[in-house]
Amino acid sequence: MTEVNQAADAADVPVGPHDDEPHQQGFNSRLNWLRAGVLGANDGIVSTAGLVLGVAGATTDRTAILVAGVAGLAAGAMSMAAGEYVSVSTQRDSEEALLAKERRELLETPEEELAELAGLYVDKGLDPDLALQVAEQLTEHDALAAHAEVELGIDPEDLTSPWGAAVASMLSFTLGALLPLLTIVLVAAGARVPVTVAAVVAALSLTGWLSARFGFGSARTAVVRNVVGSLLAMAVTYGIGQLVGTQV
Repeated sequence: MTEVNQAADAADVPVGPHDDEPHQQGFNSRLNWLRAGVLGANDGIVSTAGLVLGVAGATTDRTAILVAGVAGLAAGAMSMAAGEYVSVSTQRDSEEALLAKERRELLETPEEELAELAGLYVDKGLDPDLALQVAEQLTEHDALAAHAEVELGIDPEDLTSPWGAAVASMLSFTLGALLPLLTIVLVAAGARVPVTVAAVVAALSLTGWLSARFGFGSARTAVVRNVVGSLLAMAVTYGIGQLVGTQV
């Protein structure tokens, strides 16, 4: 194995084309959008399905179900967007603060930072001479990126985007919520509940599979987790709706 390959292995840097592995440039942004999108779609499907099924358990009035569903969709979409923006903004603020600290240290104590970087590569398995050589070359190329990756696990060129996460969450929640809302409103009263449940299960199976496919996880686990959780939520809200409906 060459020194370049040894250094790449120790630093977890690919030395050839590995487009199907989770270490290409921009993967953090990809995961950020995926997480926000899948979370938003799942939440939109499950929360709206639970809401409209709960109302359907209490009444067969199509207008009441539609109003409740639209209100839940609007409130949920805005809540998801605001929550994602705040959460990701906090994460980005932390990343930027850490990067600013690293920039200052590189300006004030470059020799100590070089020794620290070399030491980190030694900890990863390189011998001291090779570790120093790798640290020097990476420092010459982009000192901040080298230190940020190894010390902080941050790519300065790929920071998380709060606006991207917020928009992705809002749109995905809205799209997810439309499925149970339109299904339960358009289907005849006698078939509303089973058809809506079937549509929700199918949709969450798809989002579970997609999250596993693009996030390099287990498809079976993701699908089962989505479906079981949604069935439980729908059963509880429908039961509450029936209970409340008989008492009012």
